Amino acid sequence: MGILGPSKDAIPVLRDADVIAAVLRQALADAPLEERAGLEGAVAIAESTAAATEAEVRARWVRSRLAAVGFTGDVASVAAVKVLRQAEPGLSLVAAVQLQENAVAYRE
Repeated sequence: MGILGPSKDAIPVLRDADVIAAVLRQALADAPLEERAGLEGAVAIAESTAAATEAEVRARWVRSRLAAVGFTGDVASVAAVKVLRQAEPGLSLVAAVQLQENAVAYRE
């Protein structure tokens, strides 16, 4: 699924990590002792993901799309924008550049 909305230049962020974190917290509250350690780790990951800014979520998405098509070059390059647009044909040039800027700003 892409990250685009109705406008080709609109880049909304859809996320449900907060819902997942809440479900995991409830599971942790109800869990037997032997399952608690694993669920505590899962809650921490979900809460960390939920705390990410929209720009960070976009940056992760760009990096994951580039990795999925085997791009290993510089994310700040023109080639990265080209590959991103090939991987997601619905992206306008403006949207692709905005996404690239997020990916450059939030290096992991």
